[in-house]
Amino acid sequence: MTVEAPVARLAALPGVSTASGVAAVAEHAQATGRLLPVRPELRALLPAGGLRRGSTVVVRGSTSLLLALLAEATAAGAWAAAVAMPHLGLAAAGESGVELSRFALVPRPGAEFAPVTAALLDGLDLVAVAPSDASVSVARRLSARARHRGAVLLSLGPWPGAEVDLACESAEWSGLEAGYGHLRERRIEVRVAGRGAAARPRFVKLMLPGGTPESSWQEKSWAEEGVG
Repeated sequence: MTVEAPVARLAALPGVSTASGVAAVAEHAQATGRLLPVRPELRALLPAGGLRRGSTVVVRGSTSLLLALLAEATAAGAWAAAVAMPHLGLAAAGESGVELSRFALVPRPGAEFAPVTAALLDGLDLVAVAPSDASVSVARRLSARARHRGAVLLSLGPWPGAEVDLACESAEWSGLEAGYGHLRERRIEVRVAGRGAAARPRFVKLMLPGGTPESSWQEKSWAEEGVG
C-alpha cells in the first residue's frame, strides 16, 4: 500500500505539521506483518503481545503510555500520526522513544476530524486520536476503516467497540529525594479490559521513564480536560 493520495490530501489541509514533512512519506508506509511490535514491558498489556493491525485500542489517563505504545513500532519502520492533540509536543514524543521522522501531527483538525483521521488510516500504520467530539457513528466508521486498511487506531479516551481498553489507575513518581532532584521514572498500574482475549479485566504494573516538565504538564492537561 502506498500513501501518495492520502498524503497529498493531508498536505493541503491547514494545520498539518510533521517531524520531517508528511508529504515526503510516499515510498513506505506499512511495516510487514499483522502485529506491530511494542516494548517488552508493554507486551503483557495486549492480548497478542503487540498491536494487532485492524484493531482499536483505548488508552485512558496517560499520554505517556500512549506514546510508549507508539515507540517500538515507529522505531521498527512503522508510520504514525496524532490527531486532535494540540498540547502533544514532539520533544515529549521523542523522549518516549517515538521515531519523529515517521510521526505526523494534526493538532487541530476541527470539523475535519473524521476525514483527516480516515485519510491517515488509509496510509499510515498507527493513528492516535483524542476523540472529544467524535460521535458514536463516526467512531464506529473509523474503527471499520482501521480494520479494512490494516491500521491500528489508538484513542486517548473512551471509544465504542474498542478491542482493548487500557486505563491508568494509579501512578507514583520516583527521583525526588528530600524535596529536590529529578523525576526519573514513574510506576503505573494499568487496568486491562476489552473484548475477546481481553474480556476478563486484569491489572498490570509497569515502569515508564520520567519525562520533561512539558510531558508532565501534558498529563495534567489531558486529565483536566477529561480525555480519559
